[in-house]
Amino acid sequence: MTTGTGFLRHVIACNRAEPGDYLPFAIDGDMVGRVRRDIARRLAEFPDLFAVSVREVALHPDFTDFEARSRALDRAIGRLVEIGLVPKRRNELYPVAARFTDPPKAQLDRGGVAIFGVRAYGVHVNGYVRKPDGLHLWIGLRAKDKLVAPGKLDNLVAGGQPIGLSLTDNLIKECAEEADLPAALARQAHGVAAITYAMAVPEGLRADTLFVYDLALDPGFVPRNTDGELERFDLIKVEAVAERIRATDDFKFNVNLVIIDFLIRRGVIAPDHPEYLELVSGLHRDHPTAWR
Repeated sequence: MTTGTGFLRHVIACNRAEPGDYLPFAIDGDMVGRVRRDIARRLAEFPDLFAVSVREVALHPDFTDFEARSRALDRAIGRLVEIGLVPKRRNELYPVAARFTDPPKAQLDRGGVAIFGVRAYGVHVNGYVRKPDGLHLWIGLRAKDKLVAPGKLDNLVAGGQPIGLSLTDNLIKECAEEADLPAALARQAHGVAAITYAMAVPEGLRADTLFVYDLALDPGFVPRNTDGELERFDLIKVEAVAERIRATDDFKFNVNLVIIDFLIRRGVIAPDHPEYLELVSGLHRDHPTAWR
């Protein structure tokens, strides 16, 4: 949990993870994630699924193709739900791979991604409006029944990157579901950044990359949520958004990072800001699979 004020504290909060607390998670000899040591001890209770040593956690080598590995991980998630290490299945499948462009070695229910410290990806859209008095951002309020960060503030559009969809197709899908944006309008979003962080969480490790898009919207457009994940949208002047991020913890933890990146690129956080260099470097850190 963040405390105090300032922008940098949000970046620090999303990068609190000690490499020594985790073991590599390997599939077919390739490291695809990181498993916390206490969780590794629990996975050792499933020798039919995992080979656990003092150096790594590996999916059992008997699983030699995508389908077999995916079935094995699905069985593991079922057992982890039963013993309470995974809260529940999310029924959304993510790819398991060392790098974004690699063919996935398996697919994994979203609910178990942090358990294995697998790299997860998402798309976030800064929806902005130019008015005579300056830039404004559309800010969403997350539903109070959300599993993660209920009741927190959010981007106009944000969603995880499931297996089997291109980034563009996922962007269009999320824009339609979260803000009722037509596909033609969603395609006008410009990819501007990729933000990375590695965050220790109770269930393991969030090792995320967020693909960030900016989308200029007409002052007359009003977003409308269609999937129940957001309660409402507010159009807020960018300086007011900046101050709320600087002084409060009202935003979902990783949304702080996305908007800080926007503030840097738009000159709201300028190079003479005392946190500027640490913010710029902190938004683009190595993934845990690069830890040695």
